[in-house]
Amino acid sequence: MDFGVLLGQAYQAFVQELHTHLAEHGHRVLGASYGYVLRTLAENALTASQLGERLGITAQGAAKIVDEMVRHGYVERRPDPEDKRAKLLHLSDHGRDMLNTVRQFHAEYEKTLTARTGKEHIETVRAVLTEIINTPTDSGTERPFRPL
Repeated sequence: MDFGVLLGQAYQAFVQELHTHLAEHGHRVLGASYGYVLRTLAENALTASQLGERLGITAQGAAKIVDEMVRHGYVERRPDPEDKRAKLLHLSDHGRDMLNTVRQFHAEYEKTLTARTGKEHIETVRAVLTEIINTPTDSGTERPFRPL
């Protein structure tokens, strides 16, 4: 199997298990961007425009994701105390619970995989994936990844 296909299928398998785990814990995931939004808003409250900038997407794209996450109870809009016209986005209790559930899943997934394959294999996989991420493109430009 081609290396890229293998990486893609491994990621898809991981995401499928994560979504199953989230559903079992009462969380609904409709978009791939939820995780990025949860992690970004866990650091501090932002406006939709600021969130879009941080995620490398348009303000309209961020607003669409946020609207969905507000509808499902993961994010709350609150008045900005410094600018009454603006709304700050905060994680709701449900959103914080989802983020904690995701973080627990990540830790358990790696622990289980380590038990099945051995610590040295996981360390090697981490090293290889880190190398892929940190290696500039052939043109010498850095890869534009969303911040986590």
